[in-house]
Amino acid sequence: MGARISVPAAEGNAAVLGLGTYRPRRLVDNEEACRFIDSSDAWIRRRTGIVTRHWAAEDETLEMMGEAAASKAVAAAGIDPARIDCVIAATFTHMLQTPSASASIAHRLGARRAAAFDLSAGCAGFVHGVAVAADAVRSRGGHVLVVGVERMTDLISPRDRSTAFIFGDGAGAVVVGPSAEPGIGPVVWGADGSQAALITQTRPWTALRDTVEDPSGHPVGSEFPHMVQEGQSVFRWAVTEMPEVGRRALAASGLTVEELDAFVPHQANVRIIDAIAARIGLPGTVAVARDVARSGNTSGASVPLAMDRLLASGEAEAGDTALLLGYGAGLSYAGLVVTLPGVG
Repeated sequence: MGARISVPAAEGNAAVLGLGTYRPRRLVDNEEACRFIDSSDAWIRRRTGIVTRHWAAEDETLEMMGEAAASKAVAAAGIDPARIDCVIAATFTHMLQTPSASASIAHRLGARRAAAFDLSAGCAGFVHGVAVAADAVRSRGGHVLVVGVERMTDLISPRDRSTAFIFGDGAGAVVVGPSAEPGIGPVVWGADGSQAALITQTRPWTALRDTVEDPSGHPVGSEFPHMVQEGQSVFRWAVTEMPEVGRRALAASGLTVEELDAFVPHQANVRIIDAIAARIGLPGTVAVARDVARSGNTSGASVPLAMDRLLASGEAEAGDTALLLGYGAGLSYAGLVVTLPGVG
């Protein structure tokens, strides 16, 4: 019979100690975003609420943006990068299968003893990462860095009307660490794989392996795999299913909607955000993040970027109680309540 494994009981509390973000230099308006598709600034504003988005330049790599946001988060938390025990990168636009983006970000940051792994849950990835980080801190202490970072422009086609004008690039990061009081509530999460085809990729990467190349080595008649989505179906799923996830996350933390200060959902579309807020039953006193209007949909980076914008605007303050809600490809979702941190 094998020896009994000893596991220390989970103890202590976790909280978000610092927040940092990075937005690419280039700001793109609707006219530029829809230059290859049949759309207009007026239609995009009316249907999505998006006015601008940031698109990364060649030197603004996934790792560079992630490290820039992470550095600010670590500074805001008031710790040395060497004290980071683990780095989690929530992303699905890392164009290298290996090594992970998180390992590169940890090295660039100076967290050279930290464990590092990437987490792929689409637009819900960052909230998943915060939940995993909180459990790690509660069980073993230390500090976990969660980085939501995406270069969506690497995975969308400027000629695909379902995605071309919607997405932007950017990064947001938080440090999760020990705290005297609970600062992160229990997560409510899941996935509906029966709906996975609603947000997907046109072809697997293996399709490129089997293409015919011309003498210079370029694929002949081959289109780079890109992201596609069935927008109306995703809209209906989100406004139908996500309000209940939000209510369950509040209940899991022992809170009512009246006790909430802010709502920071995934920034998919202003109409979706407003519909979910209304169906949860949020009172008018709750600040609702609508960063999508200026940043577009940045997938795994959207929740921390929206959190940053809400704090910078003064609509919410450090110490406020906020409901975070992520949802997207998979179709995956995650919701939890946090105490808002300071910003670096």
